[in-house]
Amino acid sequence: MMYSNLRVALTAALLLLAALHPAAAKTFRWAAQGDAATLDPHGISAGLTLGFLGNIYDGLVRRAGDLSLEPALATEWSATGPTTWRFTLRQGVTFHDGSPFTADDVVFSFQRATSQSSGVRAIIGSIKDVKSVGGHAVDIVTTKPDPLLPQSIANWFIVSRSWADKHQAVAAASPAQKKENYATNHTNGTGPFILVSRDAGVKTVLKPFAGWWDKAEHNVTEAIFRPVKTAATRVAALLSGELELIYPVPVQDAGRISGTAGFKMLTGAELRTIFIGMDVDRDELLYSSVKGKNPFKDKRVRQALYQAINVEAIRQKIMRGTSTPAGLLIGPGINGFKSSLNGRLAFDVGKAKALLAEAGYPNGFSVGMDCTNDRYVNDAAICSAVVSMLAKMGVKVDLNAASKSKIFAKYKARDTSLYLLGWTAGTYDAHHIMRFLLSKPNPKRKLGSWNFGGYWNPRIEELRDLIAVEVDQAKRQTMIDEVHTIFRTELPYIPLHQQALSWGVRSNVDLVQRADNFFQLRWVKMN
Repeated sequence: MMYSNLRVALTAALLLLAALHPAAAKTFRWAAQGDAATLDPHGISAGLTLGFLGNIYDGLVRRAGDLSLEPALATEWSATGPTTWRFTLRQGVTFHDGSPFTADDVVFSFQRATSQSSGVRAIIGSIKDVKSVGGHAVDIVTTKPDPLLPQSIANWFIVSRSWADKHQAVAAASPAQKKENYATNHTNGTGPFILVSRDAGVKTVLKPFAGWWDKAEHNVTEAIFRPVKTAATRVAALLSGELELIYPVPVQDAGRISGTAGFKMLTGAELRTIFIGMDVDRDELLYSSVKGKNPFKDKRVRQALYQAINVEAIRQKIMRGTSTPAGLLIGPGINGFKSSLNGRLAFDVGKAKALLAEAGYPNGFSVGMDCTNDRYVNDAAICSAVVSMLAKMGVKVDLNAASKSKIFAKYKARDTSLYLLGWTAGTYDAHHIMRFLLSKPNPKRKLGSWNFGGYWNPRIEELRDLIAVEVDQAKRQTMIDEVHTIFRTELPYIPLHQQALSWGVRSNVDLVQRADNFFQLRWVKMN
């Protein structure tokens, strides 16, 4: 009897101690330089937003830590015909509101993601139709053979039809179109975390979904995300203990973080390539001293700018040795990349001046340049360095550096003559840059939507369509190589580098740093 009473008393004491000191409670706090633009999973195709929503929503497939493809809401898939893929759906999955996941939700999510107000139509641009098969599978029918379909839909998230109907969110709400609905600030996914609260631009709170279909690899009990635009403020918040993770870390602060007890730096090559674009289409530039013609239509001028930019100096002085010089618009990690084609033209100011004079500009000219100051690692500093370098070969640049919201609005309106941009191939394949950066702008075909300079080449147009349907990988690579060769000959863009991932983390935290810069809570372990 005495033993029983002692055991009861001891148990009560342990429960009281646990209540007073909840050792199991693990609150993870992190910050990035911007906020998710929306919580609507079909609202916008932007890395930060899609990466954040990947904690709440699932797709049919997803990417592992090494970016390989793995099952999610689909357990398996295969091509059943030239233009048809069958995806077998995972059974027993529920949405956060408790409703069951069904094939009808996949069909609805296709319809929603292809609505006129969707910002992710390009992700599923090759899909013609999605059909339910017996309730436990779906057939995805493409407009033409698409060997990369499974790769391209990892960021196409599935939404509950009943939830969207209930909350009048049947159509997607794109922030770019200034549209909002219930899904803009509320969620109902099947993913590992549930939305608790949302104060856009200030704080978003998540908690684990106990009914998630997968086995949790994290030990987080609460997750708090804060957008912190100013880099110095992010670093100070990390080192003061307010945050467990920040990204990106300015290269000049990396040593300070890694040299502080209790903190560490995670670095690695990012898939994103940073480059300079030029208006090569207009007969006269919008922002230039040259009237009546467009100097960027002349390949000699484009090459002159290319060879006047000292990428190694940018790497050493601005990127602190962390960037990887690029000769193509894709780098290692993207299917179709070939190192033998990635070499850069030599930095040579003398050659640049000679090319400029040969093209008819011995005294140079002036041109306006647009650049973000809050989108890429040291973007404004890179542009300032480019301005100084081009001045040495006779081109005077009037730099307009501003926030990404202002600069991207100019880009989308094609209101630019010279500009800085970064690009990650969303399908992790070289064909992606052909569609978005190297194709003649064609809204109906969803081509060239980020080709703000208007470049196009008839052979690349032909190769792009052939590459899209070629299932023989050797033949496909040969055609990709030809596109890269044309690019290196015509120089419609000036590749600079792949920027490095740079995350600051508390030493007691283990997580996975994906090369696409998508942060996923499902791998976070706090010790």
